[in-house]
Amino acid sequence: MDVEALKDTLPAPATSPAPRAKGMHWLVVVINCGMLTVGTTGGPLITRLYYSKGGHRQWLSAWIETAAWPLLLVIVVASYITRRGRDPSAPLLLTRPRILLAAVPLGLAMGADNFLYAFGLSYLPVSTSAILISTQLAFTVFFAFLIVRQRLTASSLNAVALLTIGAVVLGLHASSDRPAGVSRGQYWLGFVLTLGAAALYGLMLPLVELTYKRAAGGGRVLTYALVIEVQLVMSFVATAFGTVGMVVNNDFQAIAREARAFELGEARYYTVLVWSAILWQFYFLGSVGVIFCVHTLLTGIIIAAFIPVTEVLAVVFLHEKFSSEKAVALVLSLWGLASYSYGEYAAAQASKKKAASSEPQAS
Repeated sequence: MDVEALKDTLPAPATSPAPRAKGMHWLVVVINCGMLTVGTTGGPLITRLYYSKGGHRQWLSAWIETAAWPLLLVIVVASYITRRGRDPSAPLLLTRPRILLAAVPLGLAMGADNFLYAFGLSYLPVSTSAILISTQLAFTVFFAFLIVRQRLTASSLNAVALLTIGAVVLGLHASSDRPAGVSRGQYWLGFVLTLGAAALYGLMLPLVELTYKRAAGGGRVLTYALVIEVQLVMSFVATAFGTVGMVVNNDFQAIAREARAFELGEARYYTVLVWSAILWQFYFLGSVGVIFCVHTLLTGIIIAAFIPVTEVLAVVFLHEKFSSEKAVALVLSLWGLASYSYGEYAAAQASKKKAASSEPQAS
């Protein structure tokens, strides 16, 4: 949950790409959209499955979200081999050391955010958690205004209002859909922690944007490989953060015992953990790819569009209740996300027209 604010830093695409290059570009777009779609729906569902079938380790669940970070090494190594083939003196990494160092506190924030989310989801249904997490857009708008001086528009303010009202609607009828074995106090704790995760995520995005802008400074071109290098550092640090929590909480010693007591069986317990790591890595990698290849807006649209899908899948596979309050909150959330997306699209179109009208004058 940490890479959505690249739109102002990406290099402009070539004006007339070759047909083969263009076809390859859209193939990469489709692959990344697929990974983001699978991750954004499958990640929360399989994490909730872990809890509903006897899993109780929040630190383990948070650790799993970034535990598949070694998969990013494949991209980094492939990039280095390709560059080394063209230039024997090519450096191992594209990113400057101070930028990688700046990614360390972001990785710590990412680890804390993963823990808040995992802890909250242990006490909430997926359908409720998904709606609450969507409020991160409201926090992003607020923090982006403070940190990167992003201007507030009518569409963004409208989105903030609708998302806030949606969260309030859920809060007024809280605990009516508590999972089995969850007390009212635990449900409220999960509610607050999930909102905290959304707020921290909203704070991280403008900070990540600043990091990418600095990485692209000094005439450097912001490439996909460079973005992955920063993401690799953040994921590694987040995993290290979760590892410390697991050691303190004795989670490593408890894994074998929890596996034996898992309702679906010991083998399926480890299968759930492995697929959880893979699906969450799909989410992060897909987010990076879609933002880099297309636009931040498309990432937001995909995530927003699949909130109802996540809700339906939670009802079908996890047998969660879907109350009228959730339906109202879902509609308000989608309305707010649609309002924000339309505002971003309108602003992008206006800037394109302005740029096009200024070209003849410049010539």
